[in-house]
Amino acid sequence: MISHLRGRLLRKDTQEAVVDVGGVGYRLTIPLSTFYRLGADGDEVSLLTYTHVREDALALYGFLTAREQALFERLIAVSGVGPKLAVNILSGIEAPELVDALRTSDVARLTRIPGVGKKTAERLVLELRDKMEGLAIPSEAPSAPRSGPKDDLLSALVHLGYSRPEAERAADRALREDGGGRFEDLLRRTLRLLSGR
Repeated sequence: MISHLRGRLLRKDTQEAVVDVGGVGYRLTIPLSTFYRLGADGDEVSLLTYTHVREDALALYGFLTAREQALFERLIAVSGVGPKLAVNILSGIEAPELVDALRTSDVARLTRIPGVGKKTAERLVLELRDKMEGLAIPSEAPSAPRSGPKDDLLSALVHLGYSRPEAERAADRALREDGGGRFEDLLRRTLRLLSGR
């Protein structure tokens, strides 16, 4: 199993990164939290990895922090939650907020994540509520992105499953309220607007 990769970032988008390790390009699926802190193309990067093996596929999932990886592994241990949904969950909610929602049985908060219905949220709470020990640590501050905030916001929201019109409305409102803020703060604000908080 591949558990760690260090190499040069060839490219990244909101769902995956390709890392050149000794002339071999490894494609990893990544959550948004990793995407925004990964650096630019050509940078040296180091990713913790999870290798998912099925009969017909071998897939790698990459994380910048051990906490993200631990949450991912706990999520996929839940019946009915595969790696794709686990990455979507980690992209739709900050790690500390996810830990808090699971520990406090906040089903309503979990169902605001695109792709998570009430039954899935209830199953997550039931199976993970008591398994969050050691994960409720404040998240690291992400670094600022390198491109325009509105385009990045729209790209991230569409990848999370929001329609383009609702993503544009929320992004415009977030930019009006705090146009000079860091991208990560704008994304959090936009997600709060979309979830009605």
